[in-house]
Amino acid sequence: MKLNFMSSRASASGDRKFGMFAGVFTPTVLTILGAIMYLRTGWVVGNAGLGGAIAIILLAHIITVSTGLAVSSVATNTRVGAGGAFAIISQSLGLEVGGSVGIPLFLAQCISVALYVLAFTEAWLRIFPNHPDGLVAILTFVLVFAIVYISAQFTSRTQFIILFIVGFSLFAILLASFPIEGRPGLTETPVFWGEFQDANFWQTFAVFFPAVTGIMVGISLSGSLREPRRDIPIGTMSAIGVTMVIYLSLAYWLARAAPMDVLRENTTILVDKAFYDWAILAGMLGATFSSALGSLVAAPRVIQALALYDILPFSDRLSRESGDG
Repeated sequence: MKLNFMSSRASASGDRKFGMFAGVFTPTVLTILGAIMYLRTGWVVGNAGLGGAIAIILLAHIITVSTGLAVSSVATNTRVGAGGAFAIISQSLGLEVGGSVGIPLFLAQCISVALYVLAFTEAWLRIFPNHPDGLVAILTFVLVFAIVYISAQFTSRTQFIILFIVGFSLFAILLASFPIEGRPGLTETPVFWGEFQDANFWQTFAVFFPAVTGIMVGISLSGSLREPRRDIPIGTMSAIGVTMVIYLSLAYWLARAAPMDVLRENTTILVDKAFYDWAILAGMLGATFSSALGSLVAAPRVIQALALYDILPFSDRLSRESGDG
């Protein structure tokens, strides 16, 4: 009884401002199309071959599709409040289990912000190697914090801009497929099954799999979605489908763009082969920056949801929400 009451309270907190595209699809796509896509997909293809890379991508997406279907099933059959995964687990398994997951989830999202800031810093230093890494990391975090502090809606608008940048980087890759302006286009004959010289199949899979684990980011704004029962399933599953097609297409493109040994040794092969090299660098920066934004938006919402269920000390203070969300 208490769970249902508190669920209603959690659902009522704050305005429901986001639709499926802004609240679920965009952050999920931007998290999945992250640094691994730009820096490690070529290595996966070079190590596993085209067929091995396709097998790894499909296996990873089978896992995420199963997770997405499970989340969608719960979301469509229960009232989903604030807190994302915590809210869904609490509705399914009870507050005891939900609370034991919610606190580590909050800590994981906080740590993720730091990791994404470091990834952004590393990408930045590839462009400007003389810049001090500590200062770049601090300024990046300050900028991420400032954007999130303004409002969740402003953060969402920022992610729309980043989505356009990432989309343009994919367009720059597509343009390089054709013999334009003296470029040879795709001339290599794909190797179907690689020799796994750097790592075996499962080690290669372990390197790639974190790329597709960003589906939980899409439900972090569950308390601010207009129709969470509809938005979470449609947004999550469509994001998984779109990104799977992108990864499969990119694997084929890479197998046709360069020899296997070059793909293994050159982690910036996309920068070298794309029609606009700066577009790949911008996409890489945008993807890591957006992931930091998503984690920093999600983390306080988990704490707020835990407080709404009176799980934490000082719940009255922690459950408050600013006027701008």
